[in-house]
Amino acid sequence: MSSLKSFNVLVISDEVEKLYDIFESIGITLRKSFQQKKQTLSNLSFYDIAFLDIDTEGWENRLMKLKQYIPVITFGNSDLKKAIKSMKLGATDFLQKPLKSEELKEIFENFKDKPQIEIEGIIGTSKIMDNVYCGIRKAALTDSNVLITGESGTGKELVARAIHKLSERKEKPFVVINCTAIPDTLLESELFGFEKGAFTGANYTKKGLIEWANEGTLFFDEIGDVSPLFQTKILRVIQEGEFIRIGGTSYIKVDVRFIAATNKDLLKACKEGTFREDLFYRLNVIHIEIPPLRSRKEDIPALVEHFIKKHSSKRKDLQVRGITDEALDVLMNYSFPGNIRELENIIERAIAFTNSAEITVKDLPAYLQKNSISKKPLQGTLKEAINNFEKELIWSALQKSRGNISKAAKILGIHRQQLQRKLKQFKIAT
Repeated sequence: MSSLKSFNVLVISDEVEKLYDIFESIGITLRKSFQQKKQTLSNLSFYDIAFLDIDTEGWENRLMKLKQYIPVITFGNSDLKKAIKSMKLGATDFLQKPLKSEELKEIFENFKDKPQIEIEGIIGTSKIMDNVYCGIRKAALTDSNVLITGESGTGKELVARAIHKLSERKEKPFVVINCTAIPDTLLESELFGFEKGAFTGANYTKKGLIEWANEGTLFFDEIGDVSPLFQTKILRVIQEGEFIRIGGTSYIKVDVRFIAATNKDLLKACKEGTFREDLFYRLNVIHIEIPPLRSRKEDIPALVEHFIKKHSSKRKDLQVRGITDEALDVLMNYSFPGNIRELENIIERAIAFTNSAEITVKDLPAYLQKNSISKKPLQGTLKEAINNFEKELIWSALQKSRGNISKAAKILGIHRQQLQRKLKQFKIAT
């Protein structure tokens, strides 16, 4: 039960005082800061899960807001219509009053094996992705600048867009600046725009990208590759929230939220003098690190399924519905230096080449087929062989369970705790 104490629980009910004992019976202490009665729904980043009483006034609006950031468990009296409505609106589960300790404990036990919240566009249920989901939710609740780091192809722009869509700026522009695509000669006109008559050929007034992003989000893609001039030009905008168009005479104020992404080590670049330290600290208020695909291989089956659905319509003569176990095994045993972008490319290519409703090994690129048939001769001790066999079984179970440890343990016929020890022993990330 002590493991449940780490949960920060938001309880929304007019009867919250009656619920203290029931939560304490399963090891969760509801303190004053963990519950709200009259509800302003502030500081949501503090909580891991919400329990919403649907017998309170305005519960529908609260549910619609809460579900974007944390899982919501609704509870109430035996009103079937309201219970069904709460589930349709996005509640994770419904409990009937009075709450029972066994039901609450089961909710929290199940919650430990799931990502904290589903975020549109982001696929993955592995434990290593929890930090990413948490970072997105917390970043969306503030106006602070965000630095997203990770290898090429991990989905940094998807994370930036998710933050924007969950933020209060979601109805305003999301402007992407590809930092490597703007030469220094065009830098000022692209970023800040120009006034009519500012130079030869300036026959009209042009807004820059920063001005277009006013009241919205500006995303600097690959900020680690920009020139010293670029760094200098954007620093003042980030610091002061103002700039001057080329040919202009007065500052233009903007209200912009800045998100930057890079596959470079910016701290190292600061030490080497190639990246401004003051700019780094302005951008790195909230840091989200996206893991490479090889560190969360249990997410590959779900990603493959997603990409098959996304690209199968491109075949007009055949409907591709899935992938064979053999082909999926090949993908599970590949290191993916190009990460999710490479996986999507492989699946789109395989859909174009396949002659069946399922992608097979022969539909995969030649370099993957080569890896699948080049098996090394058996060597090593009997213990090593047994360990390798166990690893393969565990990988297969995690693949079938989509990364759910409890389900994988059932497939393997062992207890959940035994599987956790094996995962730790073999250093398998989940």
